[in-house]
Amino acid sequence: VGGGLVVAQGALVTFPIGSCSSSPRYRYSSMSYCPIGARAPAVVSASAVRVGKTNTMAAYARRVGFGSVSRGVTAAVATWAGPRPVAVPVASIVAPGVASAMTRGFGRRHASVFASNAVAEPDASSADGPAPVPIKLLTSDESEELLKIRHTTAHICAMATQKLFPTAQCTIGPWIDRGFYYDFYYPEGFSDKDLKLIKKQMIKIINKDYPLRREEVTRAEAERRIKEINEPYKLEILESIKTEPITIYHIGDEWWDLCAGPHVESTKQIHPKAIDLESVAGAYWRGDETRPMLQRIYGTAWSTPEEMTAYNEFKLEAARRDHRKLGKDLNLFSIQQEEVGGGLVFWHPKGALMRNMIENFWKDLHLQRGYDLLYTPHVGKADLWKTSGHADFYAENMYKPIQVEDEMYQLKPMNCPFHVAIYKDGYFSYKDLPIRWAEMGTVYRYERSGTMHGLFRVRGFTQDDAHIFCLPHQIADEILGVLDLTEEILGQFGFTDFEVNLSTRPEKSVGDDAIWEKAEGALIESLNRKGWAYAVDDGGGAFYGPKIDIKITDAIGRKWQCSTVQLDFNLPERFDLQYVDAQNVKQRPIMIHRAIFGSLERFFGILTENYAGAFPLWMAPTQVRLLPVTDTVTPYVEEVQRKMREAGIRVDITTNERLAKLVRNAEKQKVPVMCVVGEQEAADGTLTVRTYADGDQGAFAMQDVIDRIVVANKGKKEKF
Repeated sequence: VGGGLVVAQGALVTFPIGSCSSSPRYRYSSMSYCPIGARAPAVVSASAVRVGKTNTMAAYARRVGFGSVSRGVTAAVATWAGPRPVAVPVASIVAPGVASAMTRGFGRRHASVFASNAVAEPDASSADGPAPVPIKLLTSDESEELLKIRHTTAHICAMATQKLFPTAQCTIGPWIDRGFYYDFYYPEGFSDKDLKLIKKQMIKIINKDYPLRREEVTRAEAERRIKEINEPYKLEILESIKTEPITIYHIGDEWWDLCAGPHVESTKQIHPKAIDLESVAGAYWRGDETRPMLQRIYGTAWSTPEEMTAYNEFKLEAARRDHRKLGKDLNLFSIQQEEVGGGLVFWHPKGALMRNMIENFWKDLHLQRGYDLLYTPHVGKADLWKTSGHADFYAENMYKPIQVEDEMYQLKPMNCPFHVAIYKDGYFSYKDLPIRWAEMGTVYRYERSGTMHGLFRVRGFTQDDAHIFCLPHQIADEILGVLDLTEEILGQFGFTDFEVNLSTRPEKSVGDDAIWEKAEGALIESLNRKGWAYAVDDGGGAFYGPKIDIKITDAIGRKWQCSTVQLDFNLPERFDLQYVDAQNVKQRPIMIHRAIFGSLERFFGILTENYAGAFPLWMAPTQVRLLPVTDTVTPYVEEVQRKMREAGIRVDITTNERLAKLVRNAEKQKVPVMCVVGEQEAADGTLTVRTYADGDQGAFAMQDVIDRIVVANKGKKEKF
């Protein structure tokens, strides 16, 4: 590993540290790093109407203490977010101790106006009409029809662009999850105004009802045609196509492209009100920063205008939940690109506190499930990464080696070789297996500046890494244990809807047929015993072993790749790992790589967006905010704070503002529990409670409030 580097095992220390790679070239591993984006929501409402004044009045009334109303989710998202609480009459929420403060100034003058408008937005249970018809926004993988629509729309986009900008050269234009993109070589660049012009031209093409025609040509004929229209990037694409004949798709007799399809039959099958051009970005040709910079136009396409409207509403809701904005608004974390560097996360006190709670929960549960904890260095000898294979398969994502005296060291991109080093430092009998080692390990990977995205893609991050060394007949039981632990951990954070994929042996692999058959059979057995439905990706496994990937679904229906369980026959061979069997013969152990969060930073970003920053009570950085109405109650408020802190409750006090503003500020910070304290509360030893989730709760004895929050903390409950 390297001199002066400490490797700790079985250590009960509280600071963090990672997960390993799990694919043949590592970069494709969900444990290495997961894709930035997420899939479209499962269901949104057809009647995606914004409520306007009612919504504004409701929000204002809520902020000043008049009832539990909408949190600003549009009606489309509200349909599947669940029913909203309705506003509470003014008289029912004003406790005796705060009545004078609430009605003085704001109250008498405005209460009747705003209280009458403080009504919830229409929801699915409204008596005014039938519930909105749910619309399922499918991905391209889920709908052949949408895939064809999006692919054809990409071609229409390219045709329209070249009509308006004849010097723009075409490269590639694939469909993606919720739309498409097309890359052009056009050094002048496209503006937002240009996108509007291109969209108008696209609609003209659609309305002309051009047929789409497939043509097969020889390689020589394709090359001749490409040279004739001066498309050098298409010529390079042609050279990369190894099969024949070459297929071309025509839009009428006006435009053509190298393409394997599929497409719709006519441009008229694209609804002009169900498409949009969303943005333009830079992208290097072939992803190589030494090649020319291209202009990438992103777009979306749907079957109907209703789907387009629902998708737009989904985008608004996703923007409201953006973890980058919420991280700044709630003072959780920052990435200080100019001063420090891109892709490096600074955890602020509130975010660090939450991270510590997540890590402690993770560690405690692992210890209960028979794991031992490890801590390993952040650097190691460069030769270690040559032995592991990372230097060959993962070099482009690794930082350059560091010279230390006369040796070369490497910032670690993975934790697995260090866990292997600990195994090699011991002597194990078959009676010692299985061995389960877990680590919160920080790793460092090179990401191009254009690919980084908040917490979702960074250069330094922590993986919840674990490795299991076991005997072949123990695989199924160990995998089942991992699945149970995954379900328990993710479920605690509100994720219970999983998509599971089993990837099997690829054409090129290491290990004999018998061990692959046994390993795949063990994965299938564990999934069947778990009772989880799963899809099989034949040949999609890593060259060194089959794997299980688990996607979670968030509150607005997006799917995120997080958890991976990967068998590995390669590293035990490369590092000559051994155990002694019952006949005193040395054998190779089976190695299982496993991550549940994947990346802690990325998971925190997902968590933030899932809850829109309104975290469950048990993990909120500030659980209770005390809001004194007058300075005369300060001694009582300070006593409440002291008792709450003694009970392990995270509490603060805010003063020196009108009550309306105190409540509004607490709501903006999404504090789960607000306790208003006036003279009457101080005299009675009570607190008037308002929660972010459910609005006004009424007056409680101080100790009752403390007891309820203590119970919520112990049970990791979401609400007061």
